[in-house]
Amino acid sequence: MQKQPLGNSDLQVTKLCLGTMTWGEQNTEAQAHEQMDYALERGINFFDTAEMYPVPPKGETQGRTEQYIGSWFARSGNRDKVILASKVAGPGDWMTHIRNGPQLTRAHIREAVESSLRRLQTDYIDLYQLHWPARPTNFFGKLGYEHQEAETTPLEETLSALQELIHEGKIRHYGLSNETAWGTMKVLQIADQNQWARPLSVQNPYNLLNRSYEVGLAEVSHREQVGLLAYSPLAFGVLSGKYLNGQLPPEGRITLFERFSRYKGEHAEQAVQKYVDLAADLGISPVTLALAFVTQQGFVTSNIIGATTMAQLQENIDSSDVVLTAEILERINAIHKVHSNPCP
Repeated sequence: MQKQPLGNSDLQVTKLCLGTMTWGEQNTEAQAHEQMDYALERGINFFDTAEMYPVPPKGETQGRTEQYIGSWFARSGNRDKVILASKVAGPGDWMTHIRNGPQLTRAHIREAVESSLRRLQTDYIDLYQLHWPARPTNFFGKLGYEHQEAETTPLEETLSALQELIHEGKIRHYGLSNETAWGTMKVLQIADQNQWARPLSVQNPYNLLNRSYEVGLAEVSHREQVGLLAYSPLAFGVLSGKYLNGQLPPEGRITLFERFSRYKGEHAEQAVQKYVDLAADLGISPVTLALAFVTQQGFVTSNIIGATTMAQLQENIDSSDVVLTAEILERINAIHKVHSNPCP
């Protein structure tokens, strides 16, 4: 499988990354191990997780995903074959089960890393990401920016804490997630001013229903070597077409968890139908079309795929062999021009 540099580091990551957020909720430990075995066998060397996983987040399951990865490392002895990414949770009144409300302070970040390392049964994390900003801004689909002078952890403190952990060898590099163009450039500025390590990546949503990353952040990715780690490339499975016409497959995430409503609605359905029809005309699955589109974008370092079944995982990985032609991309863009970002 094709690899490329992670930011300006010497790490070479595969164009597909194995997402893990269903492990411990929709997937058992044995199923998680099976997915990791298969992904490694297919050439994937990049796994992504977070301290808050699995989702939906709740106290009784928090950290279980990392525990499953840790038990797989212990069983398989494959830690050195994997570039491992995890994340520290940002502030939010819906996360009080983590440290009585997580913050991006030095103390919180250190406690989070130490806890993740224990669960993961490893001495280091290759890429440690800030799951979302400390400041109030637009992420998780929020639109209509309104400036708020809320008291938050200064970026300097957060980045200084990460530098200490890099120096100690507990993390090798760091990245951002659910970040804006301003936030990314500000982090780069602070890092350069202090001669600290720069972030290597931004993990944000990117898919055929939400191409908002292209507006400002794509240029930042190219010019500053902070590539996109694209999450939700299938828009919670919506782009497979399985939810069209009111269908609710019993094991589907949107069926099981009402909170996953980001990619629902009339405008989304109209766009999905167009992409499903295009895939049928091309003789490929809607899943393959959606994933191949994301994977081949020049600003995407890695496309984070997730699956609850082995059949889904196989189809997702098979998509890496498909390259969409210029003509197909033109047809996608024609749909996008009419149905532009129905689910930002």
